[in-house]
Amino acid sequence: MKIGGFQKLTLLDYPGEVACIIFAAGCSLRCPYCHNSGLISPDAAGTEEKEITEYLKKRRGVLDGVVLTGGEPLMQKDAAEFMERIRGLGYKIKLDTNGMFPKRLGEVTEKGLADYIAMDVKHVPERYHAAAGVAVPPSVIAESAALLKSSGVKAEFRTTVVKGIHTADDITAIAEYLSTDIPYYLQTYKASAQVTAPEGLSSFSESEMRAMAEAAKKYCPNTDVRS
Repeated sequence: MKIGGFQKLTLLDYPGEVACIIFAAGCSLRCPYCHNSGLISPDAAGTEEKEITEYLKKRRGVLDGVVLTGGEPLMQKDAAEFMERIRGLGYKIKLDTNGMFPKRLGEVTEKGLADYIAMDVKHVPERYHAAAGVAVPPSVIAESAALLKSSGVKAEFRTTVVKGIHTADDITAIAEYLSTDIPYYLQTYKASAQVTAPEGLSSFSESEMRAMAEAAKKYCPNTDVRS
């Protein structure tokens, strides 16, 4: 597994758990608002798996879980094997994914390797490229979303909402596309030095985000805003 970074502690990224974060190197998308642009290249690897394994062995009983994020973890062929090794150390695993690799996502769910899965849904199918930065076959995201809905794994869908890429109507349309009781989070875009192409992009106000969440609840009743 190519690892681009490691954060030893988080109280926010794995709901209800004390965890660390492993950042996988490489991503299949080129989202113009990406806040982890330094991890896009597969060559961004900078942390050895052995170092992380030793840390996890020492922190048993202190840490509850591991967040595997990126980049895109499932871009790597050995992601499931890596997760098995973490599971073997006694940790719960939260997987963050962009949904671009449904077969590998299926392997993870079938083998019970993730206790929590968060899947990004970037946009409505016909405008997915505007948020993803590349062409994305609608069937790929649909397959991953359907798989997650039927998996029985604790999960969430989420959309980073960006003024200049999304409109309020888009968010309602994404919610209709998902139409699920699985929690759906609208994440507020935040500009930073890591953002790939920040020109023309900005965040919606708190009141605008709340209004979009209320509208989305018609189709996804468990919609909320994550600042």
